[in-house]
Amino acid sequence: MKILAIETSCDETSVAIIEDGKKVLSNIVSSQIKIHEKYGGVVPEIASRHHIENILPVFEEALDEAKLSIDDIDYIAVTYTPGLIGALLVGVAFAKAVSYSAGIPLIPVHHLKGHVYSSFIEYDIKLPAISLVVSGGHTILLKINEDYEFTLMGETLDDAAGEVYDKIARLLGLGYPGGPKIDSLSEKGVHDLKIKKPNVKENEFSFSGVKTFVTNYINNEKMKGNIINKENIARSFQDTVITILSEKAVNLCKKEGIKTLTVVGGVSANKALRRKMTEMGEENNIEVFFPGLEYCTDNAAMIGVAAYYELKKKGRDYNYILLDAVASKDMFL
Repeated sequence: MKILAIETSCDETSVAIIEDGKKVLSNIVSSQIKIHEKYGGVVPEIASRHHIENILPVFEEALDEAKLSIDDIDYIAVTYTPGLIGALLVGVAFAKAVSYSAGIPLIPVHHLKGHVYSSFIEYDIKLPAISLVVSGGHTILLKINEDYEFTLMGETLDDAAGEVYDKIARLLGLGYPGGPKIDSLSEKGVHDLKIKKPNVKENEFSFSGVKTFVTNYINNEKMKGNIINKENIARSFQDTVITILSEKAVNLCKKEGIKTLTVVGGVSANKALRRKMTEMGEENNIEVFFPGLEYCTDNAAMIGVAAYYELKKKGRDYNYILLDAVASKDMFL
């Protein structure tokens, strides 16, 4: 079974071809990071315009790299939500056009499900499992049962972890995207700030207090005329966020009696997070899985794999007619 997948939810235009849910025949990603750097974040209108320019050449390159034609494709998968509406519409409209013209069934995929299944590409994940999805727009905990059904267990009450990384990086003058820059800078610093963990329910996240503490500290130091030690701030901030993420995920595994944990999304590329999660997993007899670095950020390969598992769950005759699905927020479709 060959699935051609399309991902345009934010600032990466990506098309991939997946065979039998595991073999990545191609995974082409055209990133717009350099374009949005000067603005300090993604500009939706600019992102949408670049998707329009990139989608056809990326589509053609994916087929060329896989050495296939559209006639070899069994299904088309496309991200339909969540994301930037204009960007999503480009991918959805293109997928519908190809589906209609080639007579190929179309499968809509929730973007977060794509991230969850990114860890399935290189590993045989034992279910049930807990999945921590941590990115610039989302920080959530999910439970996946043996039938590939998802249950939302907890989420952030305010900022996503990756979003806070970008905001703190901007305050430190590090630029965009903030995650990799803080991760690298923190290795040179020491944890010397007493940042309190948020007082929220066991499966909930909150990073606004962490952000406010660091923001106030930086502003106060500047007003006093003190030198800002960026390395120590980065280390203190990152240690706090990673501890929160790791403890919440591992504690949920222990509470549910689940021995498999996947950590996915853009922030899952963070080196310190990987070390901390792996250590805590070993201490608590929990297997922790991370996707390969190329599958952490937005990509179409994960969308194709998610579509494969949707077909396993719903049957190969499944063909959802994608009409107004872009506006839907139902990740349990």
